[in-house]
Amino acid sequence: MDSDADHDVVIVGAGAAGIGAARTLAGRGLKLLLVDALDRIGGRAHSIRFGDWAVDLGCGYLHSAERNDWAVIGEGLGFTIDRSDPGWDRQYRDLGFTAEEQKAAGTAFDGFVERLRTDPPVSDRAADALLPGCSWNAYAEALSAYVNGTDLGQVSVRDYLAYDAAASEANWRVREGYGALIAAALPEGIAVRLGCPVTMIDHGGPVLRLETAAGTIGATRVIVTVPTSVLASGALAFRPALDDKHEAAAVLPLGLADKVFLAVDRPEHVPRDAHLIGNPHSAETGSYQLQPMGLPVVEGFFGGRAAAMLERFGQAAAAAFAIDELAALLGSGIRDRLTPLGGSAWRATPWIEGGYSHALPGMADRRAMLAAPVDDRIFFAGEACSASDFSTAHGALDTGIAAARAVLATLAPA
Repeated sequence: MDSDADHDVVIVGAGAAGIGAARTLAGRGLKLLLVDALDRIGGRAHSIRFGDWAVDLGCGYLHSAERNDWAVIGEGLGFTIDRSDPGWDRQYRDLGFTAEEQKAAGTAFDGFVERLRTDPPVSDRAADALLPGCSWNAYAEALSAYVNGTDLGQVSVRDYLAYDAAASEANWRVREGYGALIAAALPEGIAVRLGCPVTMIDHGGPVLRLETAAGTIGATRVIVTVPTSVLASGALAFRPALDDKHEAAAVLPLGLADKVFLAVDRPEHVPRDAHLIGNPHSAETGSYQLQPMGLPVVEGFFGGRAAAMLERFGQAAAAAFAIDELAALLGSGIRDRLTPLGGSAWRATPWIEGGYSHALPGMADRRAMLAAPVDDRIFFAGEACSASDFSTAHGALDTGIAAARAVLATLAPA
């Protein structure tokens, strides 16, 4: 370590990537520091408890679960992994979405994906593979809102297919909360500073200087794991400027996904472990998990324009919208059994300002540009740095581990 540096390695961002990096670097005799602008560990992973059960405001599913290291870590820490199928491909009792319509919608979407694979638009714009006038285009846009957090017109075909090829059908949950698992995975003994945003990294001298409101931190190596929104806006800047990082982050923007939670009164009268899409003929509709894992709650999931609209209108309006959609399917009697619990507003959350990344058309290769280290001193990680597991906590974890290993290689004796 440089004698003028306070730390061997500073990790900026205490989300899944930062924790993955910290786990990899721990126990190696290095002086480590993990800093985050928020007042909690986890970043876009955030569980909140209601009595003896928890909900996830952020990531909630162990996607590609059979190869997701968070499942292994969670079981090792004593968390309960629920392997049941979320049922996204089934509408409870075909309410508002007949079996024939479900088959037609599925066929239309499968055809859309097949066109992406076999005859991709020259524009690399996913929306250009939709069939003009198809009655299920709004359904495809709703699915994009959930998966990408944005409209298909904003999504790179190459990027979409990279994720699609890597993903499996296994989507598990953590009964105690995915966010709780990720926070618990931070090794003991790691120095942590919360509520400490880093606004500038000066790499012009032999020691990296990180500017914060609490003062300057010196480091030999830095791993940056902040969301692309923070880099694109310049909230975290570099001296000298790293224009390629700023530009890459700008074309890998965060889409938006938010949740609304409704407590269930008289749970025996509400379907359990069931799924509903609010309106399959609208691009702006909710995806609802009814009493997942048997918990007395309904989880409403909104993406893209629907999530943005509900954030503008506020939590009360978001809950009312969800209840209206559910009442249209389950009957007006459901209104008396649902009480708003709260929800997320990720775009309004400082130092996050969105959900998960997507590549704009023609920009899928910018993920590699974002992930590339600078002078073997500044390293980058986070879901947006993953070539195929972006938008997921396991993708973030894997990039954090990879960045930490790259750091270790530069610190190894010659």
